[in-house]
Amino acid sequence: MNPKVDEFLSKAEKWQEELEKLRAICLDCGLTEELKWGQPCYSLHNTNVVIIGELKDHSALSFFKGALLADEHGLLLKPGENTQSGRWIKFSNVQQIVELEPVLKAYIYEAIEVEKAGLKVQLKTTADFVIPQEFQIKLDAMPALNTAFYALSPGRQRAYILHFSAPKQSKTRELRVEKYIPQILGGKGLNDDYMR
Repeated sequence: MNPKVDEFLSKAEKWQEELEKLRAICLDCGLTEELKWGQPCYSLHNTNVVIIGELKDHSALSFFKGALLADEHGLLLKPGENTQSGRWIKFSNVQQIVELEPVLKAYIYEAIEVEKAGLKVQLKTTADFVIPQEFQIKLDAMPALNTAFYALSPGRQRAYILHFSAPKQSKTRELRVEKYIPQILGGKGLNDDYMR
């Protein structure tokens, strides 16, 4: 048991009992406990397997390579529509966790086997994402924008492509592209200004 996790749990606002139960389950599976990204994280030989945390309306057990699990009970959810690897199970009370404990342990043991086998999730590359027409027109018309965009890291490129593609209306996509042209030309990612 990691003292940093003890401190984290002592400050949990809403889901303390649920997090303590999830912690016990993870530790029972023989994983190493650390505090990463401000959350209790459980690893095998320095490779992250699961992380637990509190959300506004739920507590959650998240699997870093959940996409590779069989999910025989249909419990695993994608945290976001563009999530490729991670999956989580959300809980709204400790009784759900208690009732699912054997299943949760089976999922964790399966995740451990995935790590031992060295399996990797086949992630989409930036080239697999379709650039929206409104952005492609600007890239073609502005060589400096084209150069600046492709000089960004693949993750930053994906963030822009997903952000520009999200609206259903072309006009909204055009407005988003216009708004972020200066940021792209400045070599910044979509969320870089928010990280300071």
